[in-house]
Amino acid sequence: MDGKVCIDEQLARLRHDLEPALHAVIPALHADLKRLAAAQRRRFDSPPTLSTTAVVNELYLKFAQSSGLSVENRRHFFALAALAMRQILIDHARRRIEAGRVALDEALLVPADDARRLLDIDEALARLAGVNPRLVEVVNCRFFGGYTEEETAAILGVTDRTVRRDWEKARAWLAETFEAS
Repeated sequence: MDGKVCIDEQLARLRHDLEPALHAVIPALHADLKRLAAAQRRRFDSPPTLSTTAVVNELYLKFAQSSGLSVENRRHFFALAALAMRQILIDHARRRIEAGRVALDEALLVPADDARRLLDIDEALARLAGVNPRLVEVVNCRFFGGYTEEETAAILGVTDRTVRRDWEKARAWLAETFEAS
């Protein structure tokens, strides 16, 4: 229990003393963050140029560069991490598309169309956020974060049943959005 209390204290410090707290939190939660990053990489068949470690490292940099990072607790930290990893994958896909080509080894794993599809999903989620932000949080946790219903419920502070309903609504909304386009 002492380890969890210590992490919670470090997370609370993120609001006031970002740099030292990040140095303590990221290594302590490294295994969990790598699991989260690995789930996202598998989901998108990420190219070898964006390893699980690279995603976690970019997450650290993203958090370190954000001046107003405010973390309430462990659940909130992982919700922010899932969102940040989504942004990292989106940015990586954008750079690959803007480059106009995909390296040969990447082409075997991820065609450029898949990267474009990821951008389409991101745009659709931005529209969905205007309609129902919690549905987007559920998608961030379940789809981008690879969390179970129970883990998502704990992160968002809702019941498993609410997560299940929100997940179904979000999937239906996204399916309808992509059918229309």
